[in-house]
Amino acid sequence: MIYGYCRVSTQSQNIERQVRNILAVFPDAEIIREVYTGTTFQGRDKLEKLLKKVRRDDTIVFDSVSRMSRSAEEGFALYQHLFNMGVHLVFLKEPHINTDTYRKALAAKVELTGDKVDFILVGVNRYLMELAKEQIHIAFEQSQKEVDDLRQRTREGMETAKMNGKQIGQKAGAKLHVKKSDAAKKAIQIYSKDFGGSLSDKDVMKLAGISPNTYYKYKSELRYK
Repeated sequence: MIYGYCRVSTQSQNIERQVRNILAVFPDAEIIREVYTGTTFQGRDKLEKLLKKVRRDDTIVFDSVSRMSRSAEEGFALYQHLFNMGVHLVFLKEPHINTDTYRKALAAKVELTGDKVDFILVGVNRYLMELAKEQIHIAFEQSQKEVDDLRQRTREGMETAKMNGKQIGQKAGAKLHVKKSDAAKKAIQIYSKDFGGSLSDKDVMKLAGISPNTYYKYKSELRYK
């Protein structure tokens, strides 16, 4: 089974780019979409479910290593866990750390000769394994650094904007203007008995498609406008 795991950190990010990248290489992949804003595995419901059902020889495809984890330590630990399970991991942007590449590195052991030179060859084999692990760890650390750098640039940009007198976010006490609210308020003014219409509150709620709390809030705003 081939799974394509796609994750974005905020609602404003477009997850479809990851989906297209994965399907371009693995058109039969079962795509799993997840929107997540934290920095650890806790709370990633769909990823947790995938990890519970994945089996040996299954494949999980990521657009990049950053989609698997934002923490180098947790990402590397999960990588090793899945590798030991026999699960194939594919990172489209970091193919040098795909599990198949890692397996080849571990399999490329220098044959022992049965004499004293084996002491040297054992060291060479150990070095190859540690080199492969190091490359994987570096990839996760680089991914984490990129996220940290982005956060730092965002903070600096907001601080600069504040220093220049620009408003960051919504002003205290300001009302958020939503187009849907305009349509709902108009319906209340036209159809509600309290404003000269012929419909009851319940009927106007249905017509406007809003909840009772929202309805009475809008109604109050219209009365004291």
